[in-house]
Amino acid sequence: MSESAPRGGASIDDLLRFEEEPAGQPERRRGGWLRWLLRTVLVTGAATAVLVAVLRAVGFTVSLPVLVAGVLALLGVRTVTGRLAPPPPSRRSTRVTGPDEPPPAGDALRTAVDGWALPLAWATSEPERFARVVLPRITELADERLRQRHGVTRESDPARARALLGERLWTFLAVPGRRPPSPRDLAAIVAELEKI
Repeated sequence: MSESAPRGGASIDDLLRFEEEPAGQPERRRGGWLRWLLRTVLVTGAATAVLVAVLRAVGFTVSLPVLVAGVLALLGVRTVTGRLAPPPPSRRSTRVTGPDEPPPAGDALRTAVDGWALPLAWATSEPERFARVVLPRITELADERLRQRHGVTRESDPARARALLGERLWTFLAVPGRRPPSPRDLAAIVAELEKI
């Protein structure tokens, strides 16, 4: 097994770790500030021209610098609120929540757990799908956990891996053709996996 994270996922410790991304300047392309300045000038000019025309049609006169300052202030507020808004929800979300439940903001653990809820339900409803989809993921988690914590995998040192995994977890991973475990057995297997 390679020294990188398992294909298609992260370790249990990675799922349980929550780190906020550093707040830094977003990468700007070369000449981005010039493009931003040109866009701001054009939008400000167009909005000011429309406001002047509307105000003159109604019979009001307002100083041009005041109108420009007002338009720039509105653009500034729009930019700030746009940057403060939460990101749009992911289209690939696998959340299994109720229709009236709001998605948690920044709750990576909840998202990871909800991502496993449906596949684990296959243990009772679709045994062949459980064996094809979920069992290989649990096997990868076990191998990655063994590699990170003890420097072995089931392939490199089967005897030591078996001793570290315990008989119940070893049997579960080594004999994939049997029926899927009950929810209680699966909970016990996951608890043993976390103790590694």
